Amino acid sequence: MRASVTGCLPSAADYAGLRRSWRRDLLAGLTVGVVALPLALGFGVASGAGAAAGLLTAIVAGIVAAVFGGSAVQVSGPTGAMAVVLLPIVHRFGPGAIPLVAAMAGLLLLVAFLLGAGRGLDFVPWPVIEGFTIGIAAVIFLQQVPSALGVHGTGGSGTLGTAWAALAAAPTSGSWAAPATALGTIAVIWIVHRLAPSWPASLLAVVLLSSVTLGLHLARIGTLPSSLGRPRFPSGWSSAPQLASAAFAVAILAGLESLLSAKVADGLADHEDHQPGRELFGQGLANLAVSCFGGIPATGAIARTAVNVRAGARTRVAAITHSVVLAVVLLAFAPLVAKIPLAVLAGVLIATALAMVERHSVLALWRSTRGDAAVMVVTALLTVTVDLITAVEVGLVLAALLALASVSRASGLRLDPEALSDDVVNDGDLDAALLRQHLVVYRLEGSLFFGVAQRFFASLTATGQVQVVILACSRLHVLDATGARALAELVAELQERGIVVLVKGLRADHERTLRATGSLEVVESAHHLFPTMDEAIAHAHLHLHRSR
Repeated sequence: MRASVTGCLPSAADYAGLRRSWRRDLLAGLTVGVVALPLALGFGVASGAGAAAGLLTAIVAGIVAAVFGGSAVQVSGPTGAMAVVLLPIVHRFGPGAIPLVAAMAGLLLLVAFLLGAGRGLDFVPWPVIEGFTIGIAAVIFLQQVPSALGVHGTGGSGTLGTAWAALAAAPTSGSWAAPATALGTIAVIWIVHRLAPSWPASLLAVVLLSSVTLGLHLARIGTLPSSLGRPRFPSGWSSAPQLASAAFAVAILAGLESLLSAKVADGLADHEDHQPGRELFGQGLANLAVSCFGGIPATGAIARTAVNVRAGARTRVAAITHSVVLAVVLLAFAPLVAKIPLAVLAGVLIATALAMVERHSVLALWRSTRGDAAVMVVTALLTVTVDLITAVEVGLVLAALLALASVSRASGLRLDPEALSDDVVNDGDLDAALLRQHLVVYRLEGSLFFGVAQRFFASLTATGQVQVVILACSRLHVLDATGARALAELVAELQERGIVVLVKGLRADHERTLRATGSLEVVESAHHLFPTMDEAIAHAHLHLHRSR
């Protein structure tokens, strides 16, 4: 354990090549900082904790995760997915509970690191990832409907209910200013992306729309702190049991999204792959640090990480610079930031949500298989209607069931007439007819596990006039305890009917499983276990002669 923690500590190797890339790193950090400012403010508001909490999180988590994390180009901070998870926690327990949730989630991430859970993303199928991305985008969009319409306090249950209530109340309670501002923000972002993709579209939209709406009556961010404040470890640990499930959900999301973002960065950048274990370690420390400054739980941010890589980042200095840029904004320009309308931030987040869904990826999954499309759709719908963690859990279970069904279909019991072909049995020999009449060879292919064991059993019991059955196991790849037991029952059933069962080509690991479950006793006691087909057929030949 000590060695693994030591391997996650910062070292000079983390900054290899900095002498050549420092200019690009600083420029990339400045670019990401500009892009991150409106997103940090917007996700802070969307989480229910406030714009200040989002900005503080981007600063603190950005530095800590950059220094201790497992990716050289990962950018961490508040994200839309985390805002989706945090909003119901704020509604239930209040904003004051969020720092404690962040601290608990940070500790859980450190435990996950010590347990070696960094490779967990390898077991999350693409349809589940794409489904929850679509669902998160939809939830972010729906959450911004009240602010975009300038309608608040309309009630409604859940994200869909609140958005619907805001739409219903807009004709009588809203005004033209808020929706016009939100639409203007989206339009500016779209135009800048089309005409000048390298420009910070979100920041330009915020500056332009905030300037032209200064004289309008719009809800605004409000007062921001002029400093980071003095760090203080969160209190109220007596309420930790009530927050345990929330902290667990936050930790799962933080780990999953951070590892996903780091993996995306690996594909974009031409440097060494990230270290999954160290990434969990860095995110755990980042969330602990954030909790001490009153921020919200943080995670690796896919969009900002992609911007960082495309801007030329090579080392961790870029992500650190991004946090420094945000700290300067907080310390020097807090009064100006306080005047940004909430409708502008709503427009930024709606544009972000629309950009999160990659159309070609969705279409590729939709056209692939019905099972993959179903997993994606179910995960997305549950993300919107229930919650993200439930959606991922159900998506994983559904994907696992579909995978088992696919393996089951690919597995089977195949009659192998070629095993008794002319190359093996000489037709001129009178024994050839005897062998072909009373001996059959079955090949067990694929997997013999709990999902297909009974089907194997039913296929093999229909043997007609056969006196000897050879089970060829060299193409059997998976054998679990249920399959071993079914195989033992099968052998016993056939032997009760006077049929001799010979087993050929059993792999060493499968032999251990069969021996551990006692399924080899009958076969071994009769010396009916053979390494090659020739030896098995020769024994069958001898048995048939003796039985005549």
